[in-house]
Amino acid sequence: MKARSREERKHRFRSFLFAAGIFTLIIVYWTAVFFGTEWLYAYFRMQPGEWLKQLINSIGGMLIWGLTMAILGRYFRSHQMRFFEAIINVIRRMSKGDFNVSIENNPYNGPFVELVESINDMAVELGQMEKMRQEFISNVSHEIQSPLTSISGFSRALQSDDISPEDRKHYLEIIEAESRRLSKLSDNLLKLTSLESQQHPFEPEIFRLDKQLRHVILACEPQWQEKELELDVQLSPGSLTGDGELLSQVWTNLIYNAIKFTPAGGTIRVSLDFENENQLAVVHIADSGIGIAEEDQPHIFERFYKADKARQRTQSGSGLGLSIAKKIIEMHNGQVTVQSRIGEGTVFTVKLPVSYDEPAVETA
Repeated sequence: MKARSREERKHRFRSFLFAAGIFTLIIVYWTAVFFGTEWLYAYFRMQPGEWLKQLINSIGGMLIWGLTMAILGRYFRSHQMRFFEAIINVIRRMSKGDFNVSIENNPYNGPFVELVESINDMAVELGQMEKMRQEFISNVSHEIQSPLTSISGFSRALQSDDISPEDRKHYLEIIEAESRRLSKLSDNLLKLTSLESQQHPFEPEIFRLDKQLRHVILACEPQWQEKELELDVQLSPGSLTGDGELLSQVWTNLIYNAIKFTPAGGTIRVSLDFENENQLAVVHIADSGIGIAEEDQPHIFERFYKADKARQRTQSGSGLGLSIAKKIIEMHNGQVTVQSRIGEGTVFTVKLPVSYDEPAVETA
């Protein structure tokens, strides 16, 4: 802001100098014409009347002023043409996908300073979006290529007549698992695309959040019993207005991740509290798992983000679960945060407003 104010003061000062220069130039021209005509009158020994002298002086000053303005106008028109050609060239390059462009901006652009700044900002933002698009395509291609390679390889191996029935069964199990992985990836991509398009159905209703969390925990019972995990569940009774189906997917993703990345015999804690003064429902899902490095935590909600340590956490996942969860929470005007340390576990905290302005019908 201070830099902009300084530039504005400089621009006003330059405008004042320009106006003062024009006024001075008019005086100089009129003075030159006055003394020039006086010399001519003396040289030719002529003495026209005062009215005629004033008329000649005025016309002469106007002619010289007009000639000067024509020369300056030609110069400024040439300068403006180069300026507009630069803008047109940049826009054409951007239309062809080249966003590594910018227009040199300076205070002499006058009223076009903000236009140049807007075009430069747009080029930067479009460049970032293009980079994200390319990374997204690259990540999707990588995620798809891996199971396709496994399916192709084991399918060729099954064509051999020399493999044992046990190996054949094992290969078929791998093909089935990789097929399910591809199907889940496709479903998650479609879900995330639908959510980000803001056209996904959003049907708020009043429901018991504690009951929903308990149902999700029980649905995951085979997974946490298989790893002999200890579940510490503390759910305060209370209702929430939101899309129950979408929020159910949030709890499923977070609890499933907690189970997947907690070693056998570990502990998972799920708690629900209601902050009456802020009208918030606060859900904590904590595990005693492998944890997330501090430098990776700001990025774990990005699509397909996989740092070296994060790769261990994603294992067979598609890397889209947390992105979907964060998008659903944002649709409910809530927020999700993470706290974690390597080897000490992870805590996800979800805060959701309890109610909306629009009315809803309570369901069981």
